[in-house]
Amino acid sequence: MRRCSREGRQLHGGLILKPVILGVSGPNLTSEEAALFRRLPPAGVILFGRNVVDPAQLASLMHDLRAVLAPEAVMMVDQEGGRVARLRPPHWRAHPSAGAIARLDTRDPAAALRAAWAHGAAIGAECRAAGFDVVAAPVLDRAIPGQSDVVGDRSFGGDPERVAELGLAMAEGLRAAGVIAVSKHAPGHGRARVDSHLVLPRVPFDAEAWGADLAPFRETATLIPWMMTAHILYEGVDDDRPGTLSPTIIGDAIRGEIGFDGLLLSDDLAMNALEGTPLTRVQASLAAGCDVAVYCPGDLAANTAILEAVPSAPGLPSILAAARTLAASGAQPAKDWGAERDLLLGIG
Repeated sequence: MRRCSREGRQLHGGLILKPVILGVSGPNLTSEEAALFRRLPPAGVILFGRNVVDPAQLASLMHDLRAVLAPEAVMMVDQEGGRVARLRPPHWRAHPSAGAIARLDTRDPAAALRAAWAHGAAIGAECRAAGFDVVAAPVLDRAIPGQSDVVGDRSFGGDPERVAELGLAMAEGLRAAGVIAVSKHAPGHGRARVDSHLVLPRVPFDAEAWGADLAPFRETATLIPWMMTAHILYEGVDDDRPGTLSPTIIGDAIRGEIGFDGLLLSDDLAMNALEGTPLTRVQASLAAGCDVAVYCPGDLAANTAILEAVPSAPGLPSILAAARTLAASGAQPAKDWGAERDLLLGIG
């Protein structure tokens, strides 16, 4: 993606965006955050539990963000179901994990596929109604016994083919709700023995396991338009840099072996797997080949440093607008997809 540093200038009638998605500090947009986003517009904002209290508060925050962000900017949320959910009861539905669908898959594969689709549609409909454009799901990492449970029941299982099929079904359900899906965490997080939120995992190269890790991403590379990287050091592939910061992993594995040519996001660059300042992490991820860097804590000083230093991306507004249009084009009339999924899963 070609970049330039013409901050604040107009391009074909629209602002040139910075290739970053950032967090905000709390349940209300501060005046300092609003001024920063007007002056140096990011590609989008990602919200977390600290930003979500109830539907009325969230609607107000969304309104205030939309007022200061560029029209093409996206609102993003992690809402996989299970452990990873920012919209929670009592105001939003409790969604099951992907692992619950994987367990159904061992008994009834056809029902599991439908449940995965309905799972995506149910989550997507809630997120879309709340004002989100992007849902960071499905997880295409394999569940590997004996490894860190950071993936665990977030995965659709250990079989690469079924992970791909169930993950794609969920992505198609998300699109049916009108939101953009993001496959994660390429080229695979399942073999990590430690949690990348806490420390850098190191995964030794094994040709058979490497092929299995890549397979779900490869099988869906042309069907899920956005993808997210993993903060893992893949020994024997790049011995020096974790995937998110590795031109080798991104160029040879994600763009090459997997064959992905869509929009590539970094995972949250605040995670402890990485070293350096927020700005140097963002710069390294973009230099390695990520199209958009994601930095989630909502720290004003870090957000300011990032937006002031990172060059703008002239082509980004049209890419984001096209992704939103594609997602909206697949939207179906809303119904209670969650009830259908829960019936298939035996949840009552």
